[in-house]
Amino acid sequence: MIKKEMIAMLLAGGQGSRLGVLTSKVAKPAVAFGGKYKIIDFPLSNCINSGVDTVGVLTQYQPLRLNAHIGIGIPWDLDRNIGGVTVLPPYEKSENTDWYTGTANAIFQNLDYMDSYNPDYVLILSGDHIYKMDYEIMLDYHKANNADVTIAVMPVPIEEASRFGVVVADGENRITEFQEKPEKPKSNLASMGIYIFSWPVLKEALIKLKDQPSCDFGKHVIPYCHEKGDRIFAYEFNGYWKDVGTLHSYWEANMELIDIVPEFNLYEEYWKIYTKSDVLPPQYISDKARVDRSIVGEGCEVYGTVCNSVVSANVIVEEGAEVYDSIIMQGTVIKKGTKLNKAIVAEGVVIGENCTVGVGEYADSKLSEKVYNCDLTVIGENSEIPDGVTIGKNTAIVGKTVAEDYQDGKLESGDYIIKAGEI
Repeated sequence: MIKKEMIAMLLAGGQGSRLGVLTSKVAKPAVAFGGKYKIIDFPLSNCINSGVDTVGVLTQYQPLRLNAHIGIGIPWDLDRNIGGVTVLPPYEKSENTDWYTGTANAIFQNLDYMDSYNPDYVLILSGDHIYKMDYEIMLDYHKANNADVTIAVMPVPIEEASRFGVVVADGENRITEFQEKPEKPKSNLASMGIYIFSWPVLKEALIKLKDQPSCDFGKHVIPYCHEKGDRIFAYEFNGYWKDVGTLHSYWEANMELIDIVPEFNLYEEYWKIYTKSDVLPPQYISDKARVDRSIVGEGCEVYGTVCNSVVSANVIVEEGAEVYDSIIMQGTVIKKGTKLNKAIVAEGVVIGENCTVGVGEYADSKLSEKVYNCDLTVIGENSEIPDGVTIGKNTAIVGKTVAEDYQDGKLESGDYIIKAGEI
């Protein structure tokens, strides 16, 4: 094979359990974002925009839809005879067959793939962040410092730093200390989970740590390289970057797209975000419809009201239906007279007539306070809601529900309905 200067390894196997019912049947990187895209489109687009044309995508949890979306990489110009995009699921080996048990273990299990390109550098990425970054500039920084490892970091408010892996750097940006989610952080520079390794350094570390259970970059590989005396540098990034790993951050990032001057701009000509696009008819907005400050996808039919919302393709909003501050995914139907407020509705959902969704006082979740802890209503894919029901805040629904599932026609705030076999 032809030698590549830098290849990328994109970790896309995560379940994304903090997105609750949105990821019950799909991996987090394949979740819809911005009305048109999947989350994984952003790091993939960053790669091709940065001149990185060889990308291994490591999948594991519910990979079917993610694999179909990536295909042979045509939308990102990654359908190459040499390089391009390669999907790398776990596979059976003659000995020590195992699932991917940690971020570094997943990379270790694909040493042969990386070796086949004999790269000078390996770029490690996560498949579940929303951002634009030129990795070529980060590589230039890595070379200029004669670094063994470069970690992308970004400043965060010091009061939030305990949620992240934190690095302490000297005046030359060489990293002197790591703190993994510290109670008392010594710095506000948070690791973004984006690394450039010089290939011999990465290979040696992965082989040395191969027996480490659930081997992880932040917990094991980086500290090992540090103890060994490798040159590790912090590359400070000051652009937009969002981990959309919780329901609130996912909703918030979508809502930021429809600001009058969005902090994260999808419309820039010089840094396009590419995606697999279906051939769809144009959207239709009727004379009785009202659409304010919203993204509305192709193939949609809007006869009602859509305000401050992100609506994916092929959604139908019937006459008299009202959608506020919500994310509606592909193929959903919202029937006459129904009102939605602060809802995340997954693909293929049918919400019956004259329903009221997202009302009442907030209440803690009976399902999982760790996952459902904001005033959003979350409806899983292919669910059905019967006519005339009222659904409170901080609720979750999955499956084809009927009127009998709702006590007195209501689902109280904090409650949930999950039909058997749906999760």
